Amino acid sequence: MQEDRYRVESSFDLTTFEFVSEGPKGKIEKVVVYTEINLKDVYNLAFGDKDPITGFLNDLTVTNNGDSQKVLATVAATLYAFTDEKPTVAIIATGSTVARTRLYRMGITNNLESIRQDFDVYGLTERKNWEPFRKNITYGAFLVRRKL
Repeated sequence: MQEDRYRVESSFDLTTFEFVSEGPKGKIEKVVVYTEINLKDVYNLAFGDKDPITGFLNDLTVTNNGDSQKVLATVAATLYAFTDEKPTVAIIATGSTVARTRLYRMGITNNLESIRQDFDVYGLTERKNWEPFRKNITYGAFLVRRKL
């Protein structure tokens, strides 16, 4: 993904990334967090706004700051940084709403050729099976693994 993206600050262990979205609604702090789940070497990718009061990630806020492509490109850049550090892990992502999951599917679809150069991409079917990602299929979640 060669798209324009925001400058990112990361934690020392590259599990948390922060950046600022800039658009018509002002500057909005965003957070990307990679958390290992109960399966070895499988991480969840969580993404959303940084709550200005608690400092925690809020993945339900809708900001509509007019920069969704730049934001998604920035999140994708964190995926590269994270898997540079941990190349053998799998990362699972799903939207907090059906609409967000659809947005992520569209982002993957629009950049599938370039993504597949570096990652194997899978979608979770309605029957709860992982299959290689195909365009125009509705998935409940996505899994990526860096090609070695």
